[in-house]
Amino acid sequence: MTGTPHIAQRPRRADGQRNYDAILAAARKAFEADGSEASLENIAAQAGVAIGTLYRHFPSRASLVEAATRDGLADLVTHAERLASSPDPLRALSEWMEQAVRHFSTFRGLVGILAQSMYDEGTPSHAMCSAMHHGGADLLRAAQAAGLVRADLTPDELFDLLSGAAWVREQSLPSSSGRDGSPRFLRLVLEGITTRDREP
Repeated sequence: MTGTPHIAQRPRRADGQRNYDAILAAARKAFEADGSEASLENIAAQAGVAIGTLYRHFPSRASLVEAATRDGLADLVTHAERLASSPDPLRALSEWMEQAVRHFSTFRGLVGILAQSMYDEGTPSHAMCSAMHHGGADLLRAAQAAGLVRADLTPDELFDLLSGAAWVREQSLPSSSGRDGSPRFLRLVLEGITTRDREP
């Protein structure tokens, strides 16, 4: 199984590291409040740095989103690795799917960014998304090998279903007024992909 990819980081001076950390903290708050299109100028202001400083650390919006979501993707990769040895492959898959939906919907617009990054090698999040995709695919294949999940479901289709559930959850984030219908959506997905009646 592909492990968590190492993303090289250049050493930073103490003041540069403080700025980096401040920008990242401000970005996470802004993305959670306003979605992936949050104002970079406002993020810089909240971090107490000039917009030029933000761009020196994060040359593009995509690179800032990647840094803000890197830990969550890494958690998904390591969680898949832990679950790979589970004696109950269907429960392992469903548990991982629930975590994936939560991460994919961390803020509005993230699910679309991750979907693009999964297949576009030119995006900053591609390496981590690819590792996450491999981890989920391995759990899917284990459940299929045990005869618990329909054999014709592909990993790409699984991630389409997860993206749909994440979009449903996205509508219920604090910045919107919707209810969270994703748990029921995910239960319906699991009922649809399993090969026999069983509590996930």
